Amino acid sequence: MAVAGRAWRAAALLPPWRLRAPRRDYGAVAAAAAAAAAAGGGGGGRLLLGAAFALGGGAGLYLAARHRLREHSAAELPAGSLQLTLYQYKTCPFCSKVRAFLDYHGLPYEIVEVNPIMRKEIKFSSYRKVPILLANAGSPVQLNDSSVIISAIKTYLISKRNSLEEIVSFYPPMKTVTEQGKEVFEYGNKYWLMLDEKETKRIYPVKEVRVEEMKWRKWADDWLVHLISPNVYRTPREALASFDYIVREGKFGTVEGFFAKYMGAFAMFFISKRLKKRHHLQDNVREDLYEAVNEWVKAVGKHRLFMGGNQPNLADLAVYGVLRVMEGLEAFDDMMVHTKIQPWYQRMEEVIQKAEAAV
Repeated sequence: MAVAGRAWRAAALLPPWRLRAPRRDYGAVAAAAAAAAAAGGGGGGRLLLGAAFALGGGAGLYLAARHRLREHSAAELPAGSLQLTLYQYKTCPFCSKVRAFLDYHGLPYEIVEVNPIMRKEIKFSSYRKVPILLANAGSPVQLNDSSVIISAIKTYLISKRNSLEEIVSFYPPMKTVTEQGKEVFEYGNKYWLMLDEKETKRIYPVKEVRVEEMKWRKWADDWLVHLISPNVYRTPREALASFDYIVREGKFGTVEGFFAKYMGAFAMFFISKRLKKRHHLQDNVREDLYEAVNEWVKAVGKHRLFMGGNQPNLADLAVYGVLRVMEGLEAFDDMMVHTKIQPWYQRMEEVIQKAEAAV
């Protein structure tokens, strides 16, 4: 069944970074493939570890090339402007959320692709996850957690009362313990913009607008993101098809390519099953994905272009950022065919591409 109005990535093997505008070139070296190069000396174990690490936040495919990518040049900003460097995995949903936000707001930034096995690119930080955003608006500040990054930068763009450093201090990390007994840091107020009364009324004319935005930003983090990996690696065939393309593009040797393709697909398939069980998904995980995106479309409604009205709000950007990491894969095509998400998704693509072109 064709999707009306657009050929939604008919080549299901193509990963998302090959399907964007031609001016971008992200490369195609998988972390699992890189780890498999050492398979003869315990590389298989490192491969599984790297795969598990990259999928810890619900990521699908991921890059791990150890080189600096200049998708947006911070050097093009006027003197004294906000200068940004994003440390990321390319197809991590949380990182994609941050990029969607920065792109929509026309904020130039540099990208550093992090190797999910060694993570040497973020060895400067005690925070060992991505995304990390280094921001300089007169003095350097490190921002952690995708939703904190978005809330803090949005607050900074709206409010001129406080420095970015002071705004970041409004989002203190709090240590909590998970059900598995692991200590983690959380940010209880990460969906809040730290605005005064006048600024709040300007951005959120009625209280319900703010409540709705926060609710769906949290939904994207707590539910939608956990549907990605189980759907991207739902079957051995889907997992193998994804890694087949990565290995071919990476131009690895025969032995390295074999281990990267088959061990990587094997690892991702079984990790996705564990995630399915952890998050209590249905046997057919596609049904959870379909129900989730249709729930989102229903919340946006028929009389708004976006949840934010005529323009996307932070919830729109979060949901779009999470979903687009599946572009080019079978799960994405199925979602476009079997749900009502396509019109909203197309509008999001158009508005972000327009904002990018204006930079």
